[in-house]
Amino acid sequence: MDLKLRGKRALVTGSTAGIGFAIARGLARERAEVIINGRTEDKVVEAVRRITSEIGSSATGIAADLSSAEGVNRLLERAGRIDILINNVGIFEPEPFLEISDQDWFRFFELNVMSGVRLSRALLPSMLRRNWGRIIFVSSESGVQIPAEMVHYGLTKTAQLALSRGIAESVAGTGVTANAVLPGPTRSDGVVDFLAKVAAEHNTDQAQVEAEFLRTMRPSSLIRRFAESDEVANLVVFLAGEGSSAITGAALRVDGGVVRSIV
Repeated sequence: MDLKLRGKRALVTGSTAGIGFAIARGLARERAEVIINGRTEDKVVEAVRRITSEIGSSATGIAADLSSAEGVNRLLERAGRIDILINNVGIFEPEPFLEISDQDWFRFFELNVMSGVRLSRALLPSMLRRNWGRIIFVSSESGVQIPAEMVHYGLTKTAQLALSRGIAESVAGTGVTANAVLPGPTRSDGVVDFLAKVAAEHNTDQAQVEAEFLRTMRPSSLIRRFAESDEVANLVVFLAGEGSSAITGAALRVDGGVVRSIV
């Protein structure tokens, strides 16, 4: 299927590794003009190099920390026209609810939610003028089934679902769509690092940690494994294309069947 992305400009936040990098690489394969984003210049440069060498398609990069309005503005100053906005950047960390400080609540909300608010608000007017655009939030099944081990993370992912639907409602009748994608447990770089740390702490191997996590924390998983980043990226790239023009205001799951509801 030709997704008709050649010449479209796509910004993928938090895209130097993991799901974000897989999305950027997938968009580059479709010949979109991809902008990589990360906090540090070195990682951005390396991600751009990898995509350019692997795909043979040029990509550019902008280093900016999106946890503040200043960082978002710094990115916007250099980004230029954007047709496709993938709000992927985010953080997670297990922490008991009673130990989550006000500072941590605000830290999670600033990056996971407000980065998408600020970027969408800034880029939406030009999409509407061109009557074409895609805004996609990489949310999580944790936004539907709030994890007891990180309530603050789950709350931000629920907020992204409301945000994507609200944006879609606000642009009804136009060529701009807004959607959210809900991955389940995914073997991204950050998750791999976390699992390796847990394995080291318990003197076991990563495979056992993964199996125990699925058995105890996500027992409803139907694929009974962690998804790969590319499996999530495939859905996001499709939503960015022309063929998804009738899909908007939706929360689309690529969660391995973790969420038990059928709607």
